[in-house]
Amino acid sequence: MSRTRIAVDIGGTFTDLVLVEGGRVTANAKVLTTPGDPSVAVETGIGRLLERVGASCVDEVVHGTTLVANALIERKGATTALITTRGFRDVLSIRRELRYDLYDLFLEMPEPLVPRRLRFEASERVLADGTVELALDPLELRRIARRMDREGIQAVAVSLLHAYRHPDHERAVGELLRRELPGVAISLSSEVSPELGEFARTSTVVANAYVLPLVAGYLEMLAKRLERLGLRGPLRIMLSTGAGGLAGVDTASRYPVRLLESGPAAGALSAGFWGAGSGSAKVLAFDMGGTTAKACLIEDGIPMVAREFEAARVYRFTKGSGMPLRVPVIDLIEIGAGGGSIAGVGPFGLPRVGPESTGADPGPACYGQGGTDPAVTDADLVLGYLNPEFFLGGEMRLHEDAARAAIGRLGGQLGLGVEETAAAIHRVVNENMASAAQMHAIERGRDLRRFTLVATGGAGPVHAWGVARALGITRLVFPPSAGVASAFGMLTAAPGFEFARSLPAPLGQTRWRQVRAVLDELVGEGRRQLASSGLADAQVRVDLAADVRHRGQGEAITVELGGELDDDPAAQIEAAFAAAYTDLYGHRPPGVEAEVMTWRVRVMGPEPELDVTVGGRQPGDARKGRRRAWFAEADGFVETDVLDRYRLAAGAEFDGPAVVEERESTMVIGPGAHARVDRLGNLEVEVR
Repeated sequence: MSRTRIAVDIGGTFTDLVLVEGGRVTANAKVLTTPGDPSVAVETGIGRLLERVGASCVDEVVHGTTLVANALIERKGATTALITTRGFRDVLSIRRELRYDLYDLFLEMPEPLVPRRLRFEASERVLADGTVELALDPLELRRIARRMDREGIQAVAVSLLHAYRHPDHERAVGELLRRELPGVAISLSSEVSPELGEFARTSTVVANAYVLPLVAGYLEMLAKRLERLGLRGPLRIMLSTGAGGLAGVDTASRYPVRLLESGPAAGALSAGFWGAGSGSAKVLAFDMGGTTAKACLIEDGIPMVAREFEAARVYRFTKGSGMPLRVPVIDLIEIGAGGGSIAGVGPFGLPRVGPESTGADPGPACYGQGGTDPAVTDADLVLGYLNPEFFLGGEMRLHEDAARAAIGRLGGQLGLGVEETAAAIHRVVNENMASAAQMHAIERGRDLRRFTLVATGGAGPVHAWGVARALGITRLVFPPSAGVASAFGMLTAAPGFEFARSLPAPLGQTRWRQVRAVLDELVGEGRRQLASSGLADAQVRVDLAADVRHRGQGEAITVELGGELDDDPAAQIEAAFAAAYTDLYGHRPPGVEAEVMTWRVRVMGPEPELDVTVGGRQPGDARKGRRRAWFAEADGFVETDVLDRYRLAAGAEFDGPAVVEERESTMVIGPGAHARVDRLGNLEVEVR
């Protein structure tokens, strides 16, 4: 059945939209984000797309947002309280007793989202094996509820000791609070993150409760805006897990912490889709927008997934300085470099770029909206990469004189000319991004020289050539409409959700009947969620996995187990763990028993069908003209061909240097490169 779908991705500078009709991408839009109320930009962008198709034709809207991440960073969530087991009130402050910088005497840790006076203790106790040592006291809980009512609490997080083993106490607390505090949002750790690790589990459920009223209100307001536009189809929300990562509004409102990295996750999915289409089994997804750049490793079309993510870091790029959230998320490295990143003078008088950004308002100096700080986009304009008359396809004119003035002021401080300063900004950004991506790959045991770089985002294709050269990568892929790739990635995702439950035990002591009962419960919940989205039971696929480690080790690795447990599950898991461990570390220590820490269930619906073969092109002479562009290989400016991407049909070939323009982005291809267009419309570049 032919379906019409719209995808919306809200970024820090631009909101991107893609329209698919009958599986084919037929239109897209890019509008400035409205930070005060992001739904305004969504309404504006969708309104533009509806000029092409009537509202009654749209079957579904898919949405990704940075609302959760921004609320945690800016501390703009609800007034939240925490109920925990007596003696564990301070787990949010104690954290893991690790210092992310051993030698910083004035080390800063993020303030807990719940102040100490709003953390309440319940006199209950569950042991590590799930045995109840001390039952709940309902009278005590009612006194706590009355105190919360006086404090004006808007949300409550419940995290009781060993609730992943025995969730009944948390469920009882939740039922009592809903009766005593009607209208207050309640989050239970046994539902949000039923996993081992007291601090991470508590931190996760607190963050979920903290943003729950905000996200629920936003989604309700967004639904009203869509209704005002005449859209009656369902609204789907992109989750941070990527593949199998579309959820209904009810699920997203219940687990808003799962939306944390929804936009970047979609960008990685898009890169994986186009990379696989170009025949690349190993892909480095490089997504650079207006505010940040992200990199992700993808193998065989599947992005790497992390089981924990840090949000709201005190030092944005310092691991350990944020609040850990135990949710599945595509394993991304974020770099403080985007088109709006501000350049300045760093230590020792050298150029520095980011992490501060001009954002959408006022934006880089060249936007002509009052910005005066020199930004990366200003440098790219001065270096000849951008066409001031064709930015966003001509919808937005860039002011080169303002860019040169802003960069000139910085050049005066550095003792450099305008063009030298712009080149320095461009090279610093590229080297920073390459260094971060290299470290990300090394930590995961990967050699990036064997990978293909797939560039997306408005600024990604401008910088991909320099980043690839710094990494020793010899193959690049520029997807069509790369500037709105994150929005497109949402349309490649299947509806789905991932559940987890910790039941730690050595393989020889695992209670398999209990494990099978828990897995059946999680699968049943997943099927019910997908049924509410209109999927039949026969359309649902189930994948099982387990976090396994050698007994006594600190960290576990996740091993895939297929759709079900075998008749001999211990042997099945032992074999899968042996293969995964040996692949990672080369060999296994002899005589050490394996133990399962956490069981995982992923339920997924069918992947959408998309026809992305090249179509609608205007074959002919693609050459638009020539202009001077700066390249490191030439250590200066080179006369460079400027090509119209919409006239590059499948099979077209050319050599660098070249600048290829399309409405949403610009591809910069340096000297010594050969480029061709494949059947999907990818621009494949080989570095000779």
